Amino acid sequence: MNLKHLLVSATALVSVTATAALAEEITVATVNNADMITMQELAPEWEKATGNKINWVVLEENVLRQRTTQDIATNGGSFDIMFIGAYETPIWGKNGWLTSLNDFADDKDYDVNDIFQLVRNGLSADGNLYAVPLYSETSFTFYRTDLFAKAGIKVPTEQITYTEFAEMAAKLHDPENGIYGTCQRGKAGWGENMAFVGTVANAFGARWFDENWNPQLDSAEWNAAINYYVDLMKKSGPPGATANGHNENRALFKDGKCATWVDATSAANDVKNPATSKVADVTDFFQAPKQVTDKGTGWFWSWALAIPKSSTKVATAKDFLKWATSKEYFQKVGETKGWVAVPSGTRASIHEDPRLLKAAPFAETIKKAIFSVDPADPTRDPVPYTGVQFVAIPEFQGIGNYVGQQVAAALAGQQTVEAALANSQKFAVREMTKAGYIK
Repeated sequence: MNLKHLLVSATALVSVTATAALAEEITVATVNNADMITMQELAPEWEKATGNKINWVVLEENVLRQRTTQDIATNGGSFDIMFIGAYETPIWGKNGWLTSLNDFADDKDYDVNDIFQLVRNGLSADGNLYAVPLYSETSFTFYRTDLFAKAGIKVPTEQITYTEFAEMAAKLHDPENGIYGTCQRGKAGWGENMAFVGTVANAFGARWFDENWNPQLDSAEWNAAINYYVDLMKKSGPPGATANGHNENRALFKDGKCATWVDATSAANDVKNPATSKVADVTDFFQAPKQVTDKGTGWFWSWALAIPKSSTKVATAKDFLKWATSKEYFQKVGETKGWVAVPSGTRASIHEDPRLLKAAPFAETIKKAIFSVDPADPTRDPVPYTGVQFVAIPEFQGIGNYVGQQVAAALAGQQTVEAALANSQKFAVREMTKAGYIK
C-alpha cells in the first residue's frame, strides 16, 4: 500500500472514529398511537444518516402523562424528547421546564411558518415555541355508511343534537350480530374519557368553572350531560366500556364493531386505510353533535415533540425533532405508508399536496373542522379559561383525572351520576381553594 492510500485510510478511520464519538443515544417517551408507531418504523433512516440511536419508551396514554409529568416536575432527566400535547406545552414552557425551539425559525428548509399558526400558538407560551407537532386534531363523528343505509337513517348534512344522535345509535345497535350503536371513551383520565365527556358537557351548556373560578361540576348542566352519556353507553355501547379509551375504540371501529364513534379527526387516516381497517370503504364523517349550544362540541389537540430542560443531548434531540416533523417526513410517510396514512392538521403544504387530496379527500374536511374550533371561547356561558376539552391551568390534570374516575364509576354502575358529580365538586373546590383561585 503506497503513502497516498495510507493517508486516505487514516483519514477515513479518523472520520469514522470521530462520528462514533459524536454519536448519541436519545430516549424518547411516546404514546402508542398509530402515527407514533409509524415514526418508530421510519426512524432508522434518521439513525443511519446521523449515526445516533433512539431508545423508545412506548407507553399507554394515561401512563405516558403520569411518567412525563413526574419526570419534568422533578427534573428527572429520564427523557430527551417527550410526546406531549397542547395542554402541557404552554404550562411547562412557561414554568421553564422545556427547551425553546425558537431557533427552528432560522432554518429555511424546516419552514416553521408552514405549520398552521393555530397549532403553533397552541404549542407556545409568551411568544416562545416549545414543541413541534406531529399531528393536530379536533373531533367529529365517524359513521358506517352501509349500516346507515341498511337502517334507513338519513346522513346529517348539518350539525345534529345529541338527542338525535342517541336515537340513531339505538336504531343501529345490534349486539347479537356484534354491532354496537356507538363506541365512546369510557377509560378514566382527563385525556381519555373526559376528552369526549368534556365536549358533551359543553354541548349541554356546562362549564368547569364560573367566571370567578368556582367549580360548577354539580350544576344542572353537568348532571344532564353525564346522565345522557351514561344512558347512551348503557343502551347502545359495547360491554366493558370503562376499559375502552381512544385506541381500544379505534380498534373496535376498524374491526367493524361500531356503527358510530365521536373521536379524533386524526384517526381518519388509519380508519380509512384499507391496509389497517376492515371498514375503510364504508366509513364517512359528520360533525360532532351539539345540544343546547354548538360551542365547544369539537375539541382541539396537538400531539407534539418537546425537549425537557433536563436533557443533556439538546442538539441531537433538536435534529431529530426537525427530521420527524419536517415536510420531508410527511412526504416519506405518504410514499412508504400511503398518502391516506399521512398525519393531519399540521403543515399547510402537506394539506395542499395533490397526492394527499387524491388519496384522502377528507383531509380538507379535517382542516376546516380544526379551524372551526375556538379554544378561547369554548362554552355557552363566560369562563375565565381557555381550552375546549381541558382547562389550561396546572391544576386541571389532577381535577380532570379525578372527575374521569368518578364518571367511569357512574358508567360502571358503581355509583349514581349525582354522587359522581357531588364527589367531583367537592374535590375541585378543595383543589382550587388550595391553589388560591378561590377562598
